[in-house]
Amino acid sequence: MAEQQLSARPRARSVVSRSAGGVTQISDYQPRRYTIIGDHLTQHRDLSLTAIGLGAHIQSLPDGAAVDIRTLSGKFAEGRERIAAALRELEDHGYIKRIRERTPEGRIVTRTLSYNVPRTADDGHAAEPAPEPAAEEPTPPKRERAARPPATTPPPPPPTSGTTPTPPPARPHRPTPPPLPEPTAPAPERHRTAAALLAHRLTALLPPPLPAAEPRSRPVPLQNCDGCDRAFRAPRPGLCRDCREAERYPARGAA
Repeated sequence: MAEQQLSARPRARSVVSRSAGGVTQISDYQPRRYTIIGDHLTQHRDLSLTAIGLGAHIQSLPDGAAVDIRTLSGKFAEGRERIAAALRELEDHGYIKRIRERTPEGRIVTRTLSYNVPRTADDGHAAEPAPEPAAEEPTPPKRERAARPPATTPPPPPPTSGTTPTPPPARPHRPTPPPLPEPTAPAPERHRTAAALLAHRLTALLPPPLPAAEPRSRPVPLQNCDGCDRAFRAPRPGLCRDCREAERYPARGAA
């Protein structure tokens, strides 16, 4: 049995030096109920913190969940105006897209598409790296075709003995038409008569002018209500008629 050496130095512990400030990430394994969100959203420089948080919340929802302004304002304390502004930020930067559709009952509703990778404004698709060009395959050499002798027209068969070949019928002769007569001297009277007849046609015989087309008024654009996120026609964004009535008469809306 070996003797214990009391003079040996104890093993030093490994100490990781950290800075005085900043964030320290402590990550635990999550087997379920987690969402993968890109840093391009969480660290976006042009989005507000409200829009970043709302975008992360929308990406964590299942399909079919309601993301209208009324539902979101009932979950969070930011209010309808800030939530409506955050939704417009996400839509401008390609993280969501709101599509107006008509239901079989005739109502106009808004369907929201959520993208975990923002869509570009040019073609509506995510930017993807260009594929690498495929290596060119060598073109197989062409086979040389054997030279063929030129085709020759077979000679006509010899006439049968005792028969005389019939010549083709002659085409009828058409006489050449005589040349048109050319004026030997100018006729100013005929020129004046033709000019007067043409001027009469261009002034007195012209059809009446067409009636002027009435200008068409442009339809009022569709807007998303800041209260219920329902589509309605108005010149500027705001609240629909039902939401305005609900704010004006709270007791009636509660009933």
